[in-house]
Formats: sequence, C-alpha cells, structure tokens
Amino acid sequence: MSVRRIMGTETEYAVSEPKLGHYNPVQLSFDVVGAAANERTKHIRWDYRQEDPVNDARGTRLERAAAHPDLLTDAPQLNITNVIAANGGRVYVDHAHPEYSSPETDDPFDAVLYDHAGDRIMRACARKASEQAGTAIVLHRNNVDGKGASWGTHENYMMLRSVPFDQVAKLMTAHFVARQIFTGSGRVGIGERSETAGYQLSQRADYFHMKVGLQTTFDRPIINTRDESHSTDAYRRLHVIVGDANRMDVPQALKLGTTSMLLWLLEHAEEAGLNMDEALEPTTLADPVHAMHEVSHDLTLGAALPLEYGGETTAWQIEITLRSLVYAAAAVVYGTDASGEPAWPDRSTRNIMAMWGQALADVAAIRHADDDTRLAMHGEASRVEWLLKWQLLEKLRRKIGSGWDDARIAAVDLKWAAIDPADSIFDRLRAQTERLFTDEQLVQASVEAPSATRAWLRAEIIRRFPEQVVAASWSHLTVRHRTISDNTVENPMVSLDMSDPLKYSKSQCSRYCERVQDAASILEMLR
Repeated sequence: MSVRRIMGTETEYAVSEPKLGHYNPVQLSFDVVGAAANERTKHIRWDYRQEDPVNDARGTRLERAAAHPDLLTDAPQLNITNVIAANGGRVYVDHAHPEYSSPETDDPFDAVLYDHAGDRIMRACARKASEQAGTAIVLHRNNVDGKGASWGTHENYMMLRSVPFDQVAKLMTAHFVARQIFTGSGRVGIGERSETAGYQLSQRADYFHMKVGLQTTFDRPIINTRDESHSTDAYRRLHVIVGDANRMDVPQALKLGTTSMLLWLLEHAEEAGLNMDEALEPTTLADPVHAMHEVSHDLTLGAALPLEYGGETTAWQIEITLRSLVYAAAAVVYGTDASGEPAWPDRSTRNIMAMWGQALADVAAIRHADDDTRLAMHGEASRVEWLLKWQLLEKLRRKIGSGWDDARIAAVDLKWAAIDPADSIFDRLRAQTERLFTDEQLVQASVEAPSATRAWLRAEIIRRFPEQVVAASWSHLTVRHRTISDNTVENPMVSLDMSDPLKYSKSQCSRYCERVQDAASILEMLR
C-alpha cells in the first residue's frame, strides 16, 4: 500500500426547522432520510448482522448489558432510517442527525470527492423533505451548536491488523492533536458551551476528554477503539472521530491523506528498519487531552506542549517529525530519485506528500505573521480553512466594532456551514479556495459509485434490480430470486459475502451484470 487504501467518511448534519421555535430534530432526521428513498427502494433494509459495536480493538469486548445505549448502533429501527444512495453510500439517522456515509474508495482524493458529493445528496433530501412537510428543513455541515452539543465527522481507514494497536494509538494521538493546525475548520467560542469569547482552530477539540476509549458520543476519546473492520480478518478499520466537518477540499484531503501515510509508516516500519517506540518519543505528549484543547485555542500556533519523556514540542514540530519519519521509511522501501526524493509509487502519494509540505509552510508563514498581515494572506487562506473563516469574521468584527461574543459573529459562523448555496457564506467564497474537483465531478459522484471497490456492485445491483434486493450492508448483499414461486428454486434468497472491499469492482463484475438479468443469478456467479 501507499497513501492509497480503502477509506471513507461519515458526516452527521445539523438539522433544524428555522420557522419554528421548537421542533423535533429526530423526526426531522427521519423526514430527511425518508426523502432519500423512492417507491422502488424503500423496502430495502440495512443488514445489521455483521455489525459489532462493542468489540474493542484492545482485545476485549464490552458486555451489551453494560454498554451505554448510544454505543448500540446495530439495533434496527421501525422507521425508514437507512437508505442506500445511488453512489453506493448510506443515508441514515444517527441519534438526532441525518447522516451520510460515503461509499468505499481506495484513494484519499476520491474519498474527498465522494464525501463532498454527500452534501449534494443531503441537500436534495432536505429539499424533498421540505416539500413534503410544507416547511423549510435546513441542514448545516458543522460539528457544534455552541451550547454544549457536538456531532461527528468521522473517518475510516482499512489497515493491517498485524500492526500493534498500542503503536497505532501512540502515533495517531500525536497526529490528531497536531493536525488541527492545517485541518481545522474554525469555530467561534471557547469551551463546550462557548463559555469564553474567542475563536479557535477546531470545532471538535473541546469535546474530547479521554485518551483512548470505545465510546463516540460521551467522554469522547482521541483514539476510538471500535473494532468493526467491515473487511477480512487481516485488516482492522481505524475509526477516527476527532475530525472537523471541512467545507474546503484541501484540508479534507490533507486530513485523509496524511493519516493514511502515517498508517503506511506503521505497516512498513519494520521493513524500513525503524523502531517506532524510539521514533515516536519526540511526539509523545504528557497530557494529550490538554494538548488537544491547547492547540485548538492557540492562534499563535506556537503553544509549548510538554512531552512525556521531558522537554516540550509544538504541533508544527510534531507534524515535521512525523512527515520526516515517512520520508525516512519511504527512502528505504521505495528508494530515491536523482534529487533524493523518495520514488513515490503513485501520483496520489506524491501529491499528498507535496501538499503536506505546503501545509507546514503555510502554517509557518501564518505563525510568524501579525493579525494585519494574516488578513492579507490569500494563498494560505485558499488552503487553510480556519484562516479563511477567521479573515471573514475578523474583518466583520473590525467593521462593526464587536467582540467575539457578538451574536452577529456567531450567525456568520453558522452560515458558513449551510449546505444550501442560497444561504451559505462559504459557497460565496468557494472561488477563493483551492479546488480539487469541478462541480461536474461532484454531480457525477453523487449518482455514480466508485468503480474500484465493492461499492460499485452494491450500487449497480440496487440500480438495476431494486425489487429483488432484500438487504444490504457494507460487506453483504442479499437478494431474492425473481420467481420465488417457482418450485425449482431451492433457496429463494441469495446472499453474497463482500468482505474484501477490492474484490467486487466494476472491472471484475460488469461482465456478469451486463449479460444476466437476474440479481440472484449474478450473486451466485460471483460467490
């Protein structure tokens, strides 16, 4: 592997009905998700049988009777709470939020494309739900309400299970604390309830209070240990809950790409002759939870972070160290070219490593600039989301002569996250940002599945034979034979185990789908 691996995202959206002073967000979530289905697909259920939310990556299992109800995400609901999107992703209700899970991709750039295509899917759902309800239902892509509540933007990475989980936790703790400096989406308010006026780098940072844990909605841990691989036994899924809901392309690509490269580092450390325990000592923080908050609150970007083995570091220096380790391992594994650069195996890896270097250069420039200079930093702001949002809000603050606690400032912060272009301040500024995709590519990604993963077969079967599909999940697909009344059909239903995410791609399956007009027959041929 390189930076390329199976990965995907999950985005919970804030849902509201602005015309009403009081509304039920759970019912609104049902309305939005229900609008994602149609008459031909609404009967398809999500197959929860493969889900195991109490399995812990540290080698233990939490008894279901002892689990907080929020952890038991594998319980089927009576309402329409799950819909397979046309692109192979999933639209569903998660607690009090409509959520979109992107289809599986094998590249960080594709992962960003399909993540942001989800905004188009959810916007269409909200419009349809609004028409059906006769009132405006509004969605925002953010993570906080400023009053104590937070909801998630999660990342998922398939990685080798042979890597010791304690090494994963140690390296990723440092990275998740530090990467905020170039992946944060910016937030008005300090503290879970915005107890202190101010602006910070990350929306999610204040809501993390533990280093490692299984839970995702309370006492949130920096390292989540849920061990549902949705893959074969050789792999685990690293489930990441610390990220922000980025609107911009570049920070989202960096979030996914740098994390994937660090997983590559762990998977190839032995081959490269690296002792990871020793290599990570300069990044092992004495108090990661405090450091998570400190980095987000520190607009100087130079906060001193105490290390477990003595001394101090900064978020920027942690990222420099981690990137250097990737370079050192890659030079051994891939060799180097005439300039001394590792011979990266593919364009995506080469681009992510270059973008990582640019991000660190951007942060260095921002760090050494005063506020007036920062306001004029257009290149850096086109790539660093928290900076672009800060520029907008700081100019407004100066214009109206307000503090950070002014309600008008908070209102602009909220409008940044609106996914309806008519109401979104970000959409008005989108042309000022570095874009990785065109609008046409986003439209295509909202209706077509990635061709290189099992998402293609899931989407194709549901597109062509929705009436035959009984249930679907990430790793399984169950369909009925077209004529179950025919006594010659011994087993009226057929299930396909698609645990290998790379096994059921378009190139592998299209020839069966093109010549056979029965979903069950296709699945039987693929088994």
